[in-house]
Amino acid sequence: MKKIFIAALGALTMLAGCKSFLDREPLGTIAPANFFKSADDAEASLTSCYDALQGAGGYAQDLITMGEMPGDNCTSTNGDVNALEKIIWTPNTSQIYNVYRQAYTGVNRANVVLKYVPTVAMDTVRRSQILAEAHFIRGLNYFNLVRAYGGVPLRLSPSESGASADINLARASADDVYTQVIADLQSAALHMPASNPNRAGRNAAYALLARVQLTRRNWAAAQAAAQAVTGVTLNTTFKSLFPAENKGSESLFEVYFNGTTESGNFLPDEILPSPPASYSYPKFNIPTDELISFADTVNDKRWAYNGKTNAGRDHVSYVDAGKGGGNDKGPFVYKWTSSPNFFNSPDNTYVLRYAEVLLTQAEAINEQTGPSTAALAPLNLVRQRAGLPAFTIDSPQALTKQALRNAIDRERRLELAFEGERWWDLIRYARQTIADPSATHVVTALDIIKQQQKTPAAANANYLVFPIPQGELNTNPLAQQNPGY
Repeated sequence: MKKIFIAALGALTMLAGCKSFLDREPLGTIAPANFFKSADDAEASLTSCYDALQGAGGYAQDLITMGEMPGDNCTSTNGDVNALEKIIWTPNTSQIYNVYRQAYTGVNRANVVLKYVPTVAMDTVRRSQILAEAHFIRGLNYFNLVRAYGGVPLRLSPSESGASADINLARASADDVYTQVIADLQSAALHMPASNPNRAGRNAAYALLARVQLTRRNWAAAQAAAQAVTGVTLNTTFKSLFPAENKGSESLFEVYFNGTTESGNFLPDEILPSPPASYSYPKFNIPTDELISFADTVNDKRWAYNGKTNAGRDHVSYVDAGKGGGNDKGPFVYKWTSSPNFFNSPDNTYVLRYAEVLLTQAEAINEQTGPSTAALAPLNLVRQRAGLPAFTIDSPQALTKQALRNAIDRERRLELAFEGERWWDLIRYARQTIADPSATHVVTALDIIKQQQKTPAAANANYLVFPIPQGELNTNPLAQQNPGY
């Protein structure tokens, strides 16, 4: 994905905005039927879909924070993320509201595209691509919703009238939402070029489909989707991936930020020490001591010392600011490294990288057949790029399915640390063991829930999903809360 300017679109953003949680703002003065007259209108409507991924409830802040703070990668003394770290969240926790609302904004904008762009007189190939990209974005938003909240209202057409019957929907089952996600991604892949020079391409659709199928424990389908990602390679060095600015073919999809108040990334100012951060205060997503001890900070090039920077000792994935004062000492996440620019960083946020696709392929094969050269090959590509020796079929890590499962879990944690996937991995590990007690993991979300909540017996499985936000319950009489909240 190359850089593309995603600006606020004024009246179009209003017409594509979400109602109910699904947003109750008025439609505005431009009726969709009067707007969709040209190819430029179609492109602008698609741009509004990408724009919806940038917000505070999306890839600029809360979606990444929600995917890391409850897990074992990160800690913080900042009270804004305390509920996430301590697993004491409620329906009123701000991140839980923001992620839900932002995702439905994206869903509704994609629905606008899918409803109106088919009628626009324009190049038919590009029109098909626009519709495919809208399917991808809707699928991505619904996937983020269903794995966070379970079953959610499944809206497949834009909410435009403001009528109660139009804006209030009952929850669909999680299975039904996943079925729609898979259908959207399969539809997207049919009409996308392999790589789109501006936005999401076919490889991104298959990479996300592989993640979805892995989450569902559909091992053969996950393997097939991962192997459908073609024509790309890993970057030569892990360090070259950061900051995320369309660095090589390994980047399958990024959310772009241009570093202005209209389109800047909040995260760098929330995770870096000052300097380079614009302000000094207790930061989010601080690497845990346990994670740094877990990593090989000598031989693993993802974690090894890389040199001194103005932020401290660069260990590639994290920066050690040493024994400085106050809030600006110790380790900090270092995968967003550009100028924070007063909460308006130009750093992109990765959504999908080829390294994850390779690890998905390895895991899916191992879960089907156990250790094999086919399972080891993609895993070893990731390890060798990190400067680590390849495993062979005779390695201790490949003697049993369980041993290789543990090795793959370890590699995912070290490769994808801080990129917003750790808590979702820990949840799916827990669900796998619930479904098959013989398939164990060194640590799962249930272990962390039990540790944080100090439960005397089994951990509370209700916390494997977040609560439906109180704002949705207040405005949608058909909404139902998740058990235990």
